[in-house]
Amino acid sequence: MKRWMAVPVWLALLPAASFAQAHNASTVRVALVKMPYVGERNIPELSGGPDYLQQGGIQKLLEEHGFQAKQVSGVTLNPDEDKAYGSWNRLALANGDLAKLVSDERRGGSFPVGLLANCSSILGMLSGLQHSGPNAKLPVAIAGGLCLTRMRLKTGLEPAVPGRHIVEICVRDTDPLEQELLDRSDIQQLSLEDVRTRSANLHREMKRLSEATDVIYIHVDMDVLDPREVAGHPLTVPGGPTSVELAAALTEMFKYEKAAAFGVASTPYGDRDKDGLSRQAAYNLILGALKGVQLRRAN
Repeated sequence: MKRWMAVPVWLALLPAASFAQAHNASTVRVALVKMPYVGERNIPELSGGPDYLQQGGIQKLLEEHGFQAKQVSGVTLNPDEDKAYGSWNRLALANGDLAKLVSDERRGGSFPVGLLANCSSILGMLSGLQHSGPNAKLPVAIAGGLCLTRMRLKTGLEPAVPGRHIVEICVRDTDPLEQELLDRSDIQQLSLEDVRTRSANLHREMKRLSEATDVIYIHVDMDVLDPREVAGHPLTVPGGPTSVELAAALTEMFKYEKAAAFGVASTPYGDRDKDGLSRQAAYNLILGALKGVQLRRAN
């Protein structure tokens, strides 16, 4: 599925967690969590994207905007896990470790922000939210229970996320088989215009998920953006929102109490972002999401 994840996606889980621990604090405490494992063949197993986002000064930037940024944590396989056979197997193990980090941070009252290698990290972010309560392109299909069940279970995501609890935004450039699968699913869709205008449709979906579920995860793959901001990404498609437009929509989404974590994935880095535009775009998105959390705390 060439562009299954080239969109912002909201995934809502049931049952999940309470974020009551953090509600008493006036300052939003942010836990930045790096997940570098890629899980693809014939390329390096670790992406430099998460480190690139950290090294640009994201912690200082958050503090300048009134947030409390914790020390950045990251996923690293232990020696036994690192010896495990198969890149997908190691990816599942790494996502399991990511899930534990996210769960621990949320239980401690911090707001998790994932600095993610690619969209496969959705599994770890979701699993972490799913297990954080007091009772403690392809990845959407995996999270929804449509394929690679062993990977999902090893990550700790059980049960799978129902299609009706998944919303995709700005989907474009789908092939016929992708579109057939989407048409047969209960996955909801929102348009670029819904993002740009922060429309009633956007709020309708947030209200629907808030009523139907316990917690909402919002994820952005950077190739959803206007190609001018992610020129070094190999999967850009014309017609995407700017980071400023999407950040404004994220602010609206994160005003909703059940929006519990944010992840940004596949940021171009190194020679693919020599001018730093993509990193700044990722920062715009993170700040937009956290502004929504900040505003809901103030009300």
